[in-house]
Amino acid sequence: MEEVLLITEEKMEKTLANLEEEYQMIRAGRANPHLLDKLTVSYYGAPSPLQSVSNISVPEARMIVIQPWDKSLIKDICKAIQASDIGINPSTDGQTVRLVFPELTGERRKELAKDIKKKAEEAKVAIRNIRRDANEQIKKMEKASEITEDERTEGEERSQKLTDQFIKKIDEAAAKKTDEVMTI
Repeated sequence: MEEVLLITEEKMEKTLANLEEEYQMIRAGRANPHLLDKLTVSYYGAPSPLQSVSNISVPEARMIVIQPWDKSLIKDICKAIQASDIGINPSTDGQTVRLVFPELTGERRKELAKDIKKKAEEAKVAIRNIRRDANEQIKKMEKASEITEDERTEGEERSQKLTDQFIKKIDEAAAKKTDEVMTI
């Protein structure tokens, strides 16, 4: 039973980490280099992460500057950014690529807040599904006479405590990101 609960906690941790990673991709009016984490460019025929072929910096609050180590990558970097869902057109001077982030409107902030809430709800559903799976495994263990009824009850209670703990963390992460997005 301990193993089931450990695996359950591990899965819940991954769900929370995934949510936080998704939140990093949501821009809150200022430039965040993590927006580019999932971008890849073709470098000598192999898809390479943008971070491994260039230097990424944030010289101003609303600007990201990308300096590729190989200047021939500039066109590929621009194409990758345009093909992504970042929603910003890159500008280049032949040496660097600049991404200038526009100021967020009130309407856009509300849309982002809804998106944050939606992602939090999806994460909560995933956490509850993990709990359900754990409870089913615990019940199977009881049917197979591996654990007693009291142990099953204790296991289900501990599974519920884990669920409550992670749902609280998800709510906190969502509230923090919503505050970040709504702050002008």
